[in-house]
Amino acid sequence: MKASNPFPPGRRRPAPPALVLVAHGSRDPRALTTVRTLAERVRELRPRLPVHLGHIELNEPLLPDTLAALGDADAVLVPLLLTRGYHVKRDIPELAAASPARTRVADPLGAHPLLVETLYARLVEAGWDTGTDDAGRPADAVVLAAAGSRDPESAADTRRTARLLADRLGVPVVPAYASAATPTVRTAVRALTARGHHRVAVASCFTAPGRFATQCAEQAPWLASAPLGAHEAMARLVLHRYDRALAIPAATAA
Repeated sequence: MKASNPFPPGRRRPAPPALVLVAHGSRDPRALTTVRTLAERVRELRPRLPVHLGHIELNEPLLPDTLAALGDADAVLVPLLLTRGYHVKRDIPELAAASPARTRVADPLGAHPLLVETLYARLVEAGWDTGTDDAGRPADAVVLAAAGSRDPESAADTRRTARLLADRLGVPVVPAYASAATPTVRTAVRALTARGHHRVAVASCFTAPGRFATQCAEQAPWLASAPLGAHEAMARLVLHRYDRALAIPAATAA
């Protein structure tokens, strides 16, 4: 027996809840270009999904304006942030609660295998040798450069990403920070060099180009990867966070 069609001819399937990419914002114009490109990649992967962009500060559209334009529609906010910190725990939920839209806030992007896939791809683009086995890398190591936060959960997320990347690369990976936490990238590089690692790469654990990403890359003694950017794995990770947020019952999410 053929199942009945819940959407009769002429009636379109209702649109899913909107996905709102929440970027931090930056004075570096490359950051805005990057997050816009990432939004386009998400749309390409899921064409029927309404995808919007909102910033916490510094760039337009600001998140309150994006949410106001949605009216009372359903929306899932996906932070383009890599750890649990103040923006994820306070700023974004408070802005969401003040809007007329019916919102859920997804988890930040990291730590996740898709994030590690992007970090690995960016290192390879920068010149990381994929043809050498683990035994042939005694001099190699990586500093995972992140923004930094005073929140201990943020540091825990970065350490977990470092462990996942170390498993992927087969070399030591040490987390380091641009601000608000220690060690700094320079300190981490010196510590690895003292341990006999004379080829130390810096992996840029930043969503988009900006001041912190540039400063960390400049401290690389060997090679430095580009920020995560609009890699396809990042677009897939955004959709994964969106789907996970929708899978949680509304009362639990609230």
